Amino acid sequence: MATLQYKLAKKDSASAARAGVITTDHGQILTPIFMPVGTVGSVKAVNQQQLEHIVKAQIILGNTYHLYLRPGTNILEKAGGLHQFNGWHHPILTDSGGYQVFSLAGTRKIKEEGVLFQSHIDGSRHLFSPEKVMDIQRSIGADIIMAFDECPPAGCEYSYALKSMELTHRWLDRCITRLAETPDKYGYTQNLFPIVQGSTYKDLRTASAEYIASKGAAGNAIGGLSVGEPEEEMYRFTDLCCSILPEDKPRYLMGVGTPWNILEGISLGVDMFDCVMPTRNGRNGMLFTTNGVINIKNKKWEADFSAIDDGFSCETSNYYSKAYLRHLFVAKELLAGQLASLHNLAFYLWLVGQAREHILAGDFTSWKEQMIPRLKTRL
Repeated sequence: MATLQYKLAKKDSASAARAGVITTDHGQILTPIFMPVGTVGSVKAVNQQQLEHIVKAQIILGNTYHLYLRPGTNILEKAGGLHQFNGWHHPILTDSGGYQVFSLAGTRKIKEEGVLFQSHIDGSRHLFSPEKVMDIQRSIGADIIMAFDECPPAGCEYSYALKSMELTHRWLDRCITRLAETPDKYGYTQNLFPIVQGSTYKDLRTASAEYIASKGAAGNAIGGLSVGEPEEEMYRFTDLCCSILPEDKPRYLMGVGTPWNILEGISLGVDMFDCVMPTRNGRNGMLFTTNGVINIKNKKWEADFSAIDDGFSCETSNYYSKAYLRHLFVAKELLAGQLASLHNLAFYLWLVGQAREHILAGDFTSWKEQMIPRLKTRL
């Protein structure tokens, strides 16, 4: 059992981008990295063998709120933790469930103790406290676990953002205390990442990043962005947080985002990203490709027998044609969502892999400036 380690391999001379290696008890993660979201222990429409061999995923996410409700900690503990339950024997990160709980706006009540909420499944009432969230994540057994925080809504008033940030900090201290009181369940180390909050207020973001940095955690996360604020605001506050969070620990920008958001985030010093966009948009027919964004349902692809994307190496993207994939969507075949999700996820992992290679080669910034206009092109 070993605490998560981060080793810096190379920094970009023209930006804050960096390539590194994260080492966990379930393996290494080459950064920068994109993490597919497997909310209930499953990345939608994609099985674990495909994640490993087609997508080339190195780490996936689970969610505390959803796994607590189904299948429940009792089943997860009997299985020996989420790795054993879902058959993914590489690193896993679990979100604390804070964002999901706080999105239940009409059915939850925030208190100092924690948050009272109703299940979206059956309406049953539950309390998530920092202590309980740590206990649930112990039962899930992810390599990286997130502190319980409050994610304030975009555009909230300063007074609310301040109160929310202070509550998040107090909850973090309780998370740290609880973890110190409870041992790892499955014979490997779980690593806590605290989360910077503060909405879009510079002084609050600064104070929160400094507080989080002072805890000396194995890694740190930036939360409360990509929740409706303009992209430039997201970049500005990501830059601010990265300038404060320690260089010798991985930085995780939560819930981001489009391919161009990710490249900009990498240039600001972020190492880890996650987002449901590749699978959610894929299931709706939006493909991210090396030449731009495709709505595969459009009639223009009806007789286009070229590969979905031959600009990078992926057996799904290179094998099936645009015409065939469009046909599957029109016919409402389940395979449509699977192929589109596989393509998008593989593309995201290829993109961060390319970013890493260009950081190591010393030309990341010039490559990024060429790539972003291509990625934004609507085909």
